[in-house]
Amino acid sequence: MTQTHSPSSQVRHGVSTPIVIVGHVDHGKSTLIGRLLYDTDSLPDGRLVQIVESSRKRGLAVEWSFLLDSLQIERDQGVTVDSTRIPFQLDGRDFVIVDAPGHRQFLRNMITGAADAEAAVLVVDAAEGVREQTRRHAMLLRLIGINHVIVLLNKADSIGFDEARLKQVEGDIRQLLGRLEINVNQVIPASARDGDNIATRSEKADWYRGPTLLEALSLIQPPASRHALPFRMPVQDVYRFEGIRYVAGRIERGTVREGDRLEIGGQGQEATVAEVCRWHAPHHPVAGAGESIALRLEPDLVPDRGDLLFPAGDEAAAPLKAARLRTRLFWLRGEPLRVGESFRLRLATAEHDVTVASIDAVVDLDDLSLSPADEVPPDGFAEITLAVARNILFDPFAPGMPDGRGVLVDRHQKIVGGAPLIGPAALPEGAKAIHPTASGVSDAVRAGLRGHGRAVFWMTGLPGAGKSTIARHAEEALSREGLHVTVLDGDTVRSGLCSDLGFSPEDRRENIRRVAHVARILVDAGQIVLVALVSPLIRDRAMAKAIIGEDWHEVFVDTAPELCRRRDPKGLYAQAEEGRIAEFTGVSSAYEAPEKPDVVVPGDGDVARSVRHLTDAVHKVVR
Repeated sequence: MTQTHSPSSQVRHGVSTPIVIVGHVDHGKSTLIGRLLYDTDSLPDGRLVQIVESSRKRGLAVEWSFLLDSLQIERDQGVTVDSTRIPFQLDGRDFVIVDAPGHRQFLRNMITGAADAEAAVLVVDAAEGVREQTRRHAMLLRLIGINHVIVLLNKADSIGFDEARLKQVEGDIRQLLGRLEINVNQVIPASARDGDNIATRSEKADWYRGPTLLEALSLIQPPASRHALPFRMPVQDVYRFEGIRYVAGRIERGTVREGDRLEIGGQGQEATVAEVCRWHAPHHPVAGAGESIALRLEPDLVPDRGDLLFPAGDEAAAPLKAARLRTRLFWLRGEPLRVGESFRLRLATAEHDVTVASIDAVVDLDDLSLSPADEVPPDGFAEITLAVARNILFDPFAPGMPDGRGVLVDRHQKIVGGAPLIGPAALPEGAKAIHPTASGVSDAVRAGLRGHGRAVFWMTGLPGAGKSTIARHAEEALSREGLHVTVLDGDTVRSGLCSDLGFSPEDRRENIRRVAHVARILVDAGQIVLVALVSPLIRDRAMAKAIIGEDWHEVFVDTAPELCRRRDPKGLYAQAEEGRIAEFTGVSSAYEAPEKPDVVVPGDGDVARSVRHLTDAVHKVVR
């Protein structure tokens, strides 16, 4: 491996300063970026002519937003649909614009695209002022820890640069960001389209004494402070060249030099840095934050991907260690988040299986207050506690730093939430220290081994509707095809797992809760699960659905009440009508039929036809 010199000046000034630009979809963010590139002479050759021609064909003045539109469909929709990184220079200094989409369905891109930004420009329409999306973007800036914010009151020409109105909007913005503990560095009235207060001071706002946008950007401090912090390098990979092992990774903060003693976090072992190595460059024994390097260690230890390297023998310089994590969350999934759900937490190069132990508070976007809640709504912000099976190493999230920037990923490898780690979470008084473990076998591997997907079919219907009979016949038919099927029926469960429960509404609900958790364990193992349970109340089935998650499929066994009474296979209807059984569903207790079941199975007595309905539904889901 070849090595290189890395002078300190390169460490300080060779790294571009990332700036995220956010704003409502109609507030002129893309126009601003195009104008910035023009005013800093950062346009590629021929692009200005292209913009002018594209604008002329559409009967428009110069439309700077066309710079960002790489696809014709984006121009036609008038929406920028991806997160883009665009370099430019200002006074000889390198910047990178992170163009984060402003509309809700693309906020996921913003979480990943803006995570390393040093500063932000929040674009607000001067005439419209603060809107819901502005509050969401403000929360996101807090979430990803940006502490240098410039507010651009764009389209100020639409209100004639009216000082009183602009001061009112500025006050609203400062109040909003102040409540989120975000420091506002400048508020600039501007017109990105015409260039007012972008590169040159506007004559239309002679009352304004602050900087232009380019002057404000030049005041942003370069990312140099990370070098003075304790060393951190998450392990990316381990390579072997000519019999020598090298540990590769990117230095997140601090510096490392040959001779330093490091601890390998996951292993608790110590080693000495024998060499600091780089690719295709001369040797230099020191490396700093932002550099991607390889280290040769003595003794020749083998860290795992995701292990964290940090200074050995210095407790003050060590990361935190905890198995319960206080987390600030922005929830991206279309379904609410509930306690008990499990995910992968991505933290730098590490991945950890985590479970939502508690939802501690949810943000009300109308007034930004925190209040208790049972779930986090889609696009919601919250403070939650994550539980891990064993202690993990991390540095708590801090504004402007890479520390603790977690992301939650579901079993399909889809990002479902931004999750900065705030610190260790204390165990509530009287609570048990339970840390669930997750399987390392992926869904794809299980499906490959079994030859089918997984699902839970929750069969509900009146007593005597035929649920268990249909489920058992379907189990036989599907098993003959080689499918892995398990049936959980009410009486079987109550004879063992739930033998301590009666039939009060509270006990029925607990019975359903337990069965749902068993079904969740089975489906996580790749099984097809048929649950045959009266489960008469909509709210109780909703609880079961929340526990099982996206593998849930509701099956209504539709049998007429009169037929159920005539069948009365266990003699229960007769006993209930004689008053010998209290709170019997269908007699003295109500049954709430599903409003929109995923599958309707007729329970009219033709068992073979009913079984075909169910097995056909199973095939559609798991094949």
